[in-house]
Amino acid sequence: MDRMASGWINGFIGVVIFSGSLPATRVAVMQFDPVFLTVARAAIAGILALGLLIIFREKRPSGRDLLSLVVVALGVVVGFPLLTALALQHVTSAHSIVFVGLLPLATAIFGVVRGGERPKPAFWLFSILGSALVAGFALTQGLTASPVGDLLMLAAIIVCGLGYAEGGRLSRTLGGWQVISWALVLSLPVMVAVALLHRPASFSGIETPALLGLAYVSLFSMLIGFIFWYRGLSQGGIAAVGQLQLLQPFFGLALAATLLHEPVTWAMLAVTVAVILCVAGARRFAK
Repeated sequence: MDRMASGWINGFIGVVIFSGSLPATRVAVMQFDPVFLTVARAAIAGILALGLLIIFREKRPSGRDLLSLVVVALGVVVGFPLLTALALQHVTSAHSIVFVGLLPLATAIFGVVRGGERPKPAFWLFSILGSALVAGFALTQGLTASPVGDLLMLAAIIVCGLGYAEGGRLSRTLGGWQVISWALVLSLPVMVAVALLHRPASFSGIETPALLGLAYVSLFSMLIGFIFWYRGLSQGGIAAVGQLQLLQPFFGLALAATLLHEPVTWAMLAVTVAVILCVAGARRFAK
C-alpha cells in the first residue's frame, strides 16, 4: 500500500472515531462540569499515553519540538474540548456538528502557515464557499439557537485546526501516536491538578450515560482517534486528508439522532451536504 492510500485510510478511521466526540460530550456535560470534563479526559488519556511511551521506550522529543507540542496541547488537548463542552451547554450536538464543516478550511490554512503546503487557487475557492455556507447557517439559526454557543464552536474550530496542522507537521518526524502522547504527557500535571480541584463532590449521582461519555472522549476522542488522524495527515498531506473531516457531520448527525434523539432538521442536512460537495471540489485541487 502506498503512502497516500495509507494516509487516507488512517485519516478516515480517525474521522469515524471523532464523529462520536460531540454527542459523547453532550451526554457527559449534562452531569459533569465542562472544566472538569475537559481536564479529566486529558488526564485519563495522559496517564494512558505515559504508559505507552514507557512501554515502547520512546525517546524524549528534542527541544525544538517542545513549542510545537505546546501548540498541539493548547489546541486539541485543552482548547477544543473545553470550548465545545462550554458550547454544548447552549446548543445541541446536532447543531454544533454542522460547524465541523469549517474544520477542513481551518486545518488547510494552518497547513499552509505551519506545514508549508501550497494548494491550488481553486482549492481556496471551494473551501471558502463551503465555509460561507456554514457561517450563513449559523447566522440564520442564531436567533433560535444560541449566539454564544455558535461563537464558542467557531473558536473551537480555529484552535482545533491549528492543533491538527501543527500535529500533522510534527508527525512527519516524531510519529503520529508519539505526537499526541507527548502533548498529553506535557499537559498531564496541570490536568490532574485541575481535575482534582473541580471533581464532583460525589460520583454516586452520576448516571451511566455520562460516565460512558467521559470514557469515550477520554479513550477514543483524546487518544486513539489522534493516533490514526495524525498518521493520516503526515502521510497524505494536511490539506488533502483534512478534507475527510467533511464526512464527520454525516456520522455525527446520525449518532445525535440515533443515540440522543436530537432533532436533525432539513436545514442542517442541506448545509452539511452542500459543504461536503464544496470541500470535495477543494480536495481535487489540494495539491
